[in-house]
Amino acid sequence: MKKIKYYYNTHTLRYEKLVTPLRVKLLRIFGFISAALVTSAIVIYIYNNFFPRAVDKEAALKYEIIKDNYNTLENKTKMLQQQMAELEKRDNEVYRSIFEANPLSDSARTKSIEKKKEIAKINLIKDDAMGTEIARTLNNITARVAYQFESYNAIEKLISNQETKIASIPAIQPISNKQLNRIASGFGMRIHPIYGIAKMHYGLDFTAAQGTPIYATGDGVITTAGVGTGTGNHVIINHGYGYETEYMHLVRIKAVAGQRVKRGEVIGWVGSTGASTAPHLHYEVHINGNPVDPVYFFFNDLTAEQYDRVLKIAATGSAKSFD
Repeated sequence: MKKIKYYYNTHTLRYEKLVTPLRVKLLRIFGFISAALVTSAIVIYIYNNFFPRAVDKEAALKYEIIKDNYNTLENKTKMLQQQMAELEKRDNEVYRSIFEANPLSDSARTKSIEKKKEIAKINLIKDDAMGTEIARTLNNITARVAYQFESYNAIEKLISNQETKIASIPAIQPISNKQLNRIASGFGMRIHPIYGIAKMHYGLDFTAAQGTPIYATGDGVITTAGVGTGTGNHVIINHGYGYETEYMHLVRIKAVAGQRVKRGEVIGWVGSTGASTAPHLHYEVHINGNPVDPVYFFFNDLTAEQYDRVLKIAATGSAKSFD
């Protein structure tokens, strides 16, 4: 049962029933609702900030795990980048220098990276910013690795070519000279034995008995095998790679033009044909058409001590040549 309230009216000096106006009731209701809303907002704020939900805790934990994984991946990618840079540096400065190949430019590697579209599969993890950054870095490293593999394949071919080149470079003495006593005249200015004037001697003179075998000093192809005016019976071998050797004054030639010969193969025998004063072999080495001192091309059949001795013999040989 609702209680009825009364108040004492001083004007009428009587007790009258207390009636609350509608406006006051509405204001009271509005105030209550407002207070409830404010209180609820405060409670929710405090709860959300000081009492995280289980879902938020789980999300925060996952975020920390992702962050740790990202840091680990970032460190690994940096290490890979450093290793890749070292490989590229070694490729340019070591391997390609050894095999006389031009280093790869950074622009060439960059162009290759742009062409590696299939590597974009890694972008499947690009749903978040960190994943996208990792994917971009891995794309770059993977493309560089792929391009480096192509470079190393090219270097393998260079190695194969280098083996052929090493076999082709003149590297032994053209006649047997184990006692190192057959070099009579070296490379340089010499008195010509016939003309009696100083002339440039573009090779080495090896004294030997007529009929002594003469050997090809490197793999190559016979380009000339015939008779010349001053050279007498002579042979020229094109070894490729800019190298050429010439053998003069032979008593007889075994090789024929167009024949492919191996290092150490007999191509003729010592004689004294042409402008020669005694049986000997005049031997020359040319690089890109320019005569060079043959004494620097005996490294395959001499020890270090013997090589040093040969250098001294060639430098202090006879002031006269045999041709």
